Amino acid sequence: MQELERQLEVAPESSEVARARRWARAQIGRGRPCPACPDATPGDTVVLLVSELVTNAVVHTGRPALLRLAVRSPEASRAERGCAGAPVRLEVVDGSAVAPLPRQATHCDTGGRGLELIEILAARWGWQREGDGKRVWCELDCSPSRQPPDGAPWTGRRVPARY
Repeated sequence: MQELERQLEVAPESSEVARARRWARAQIGRGRPCPACPDATPGDTVVLLVSELVTNAVVHTGRPALLRLAVRSPEASRAERGCAGAPVRLEVVDGSAVAPLPRQATHCDTGGRGLELIEILAARWGWQREGDGKRVWCELDCSPSRQPPDGAPWTGRRVPARY
């Protein structure tokens, strides 16, 4: 069950990244912490993930995109995953069929770390073809303790999961 599901059309302009961040912050908290994330840090992480996903779509495709944000209810999360928190799912659908590929940025590079940040910050992420383009998605599990449901620290590579 979705508690919140919204979408935003994004033009292929760099100024749209800031607009997407403002929109995401307004959607997840309406000026308050994210309803699925009791403290402010996960809300900030959601905004950073939005920034990276939208930047990738705008910079690498040069085409319009659609940003979607969905917050699952904690009850549905417990039933489906045994998770006490509520996952926040972000998706960007764009018109390019080119697969997202992580880059190896050097310490001097000013870009090229977007997918690496998504890998580190999101619990799960992945992509799939959609029509003539693709959907890139990630999920952040918001739990009150900021720990994974099993209590272990976030370490290593996370495996993308089906939604």
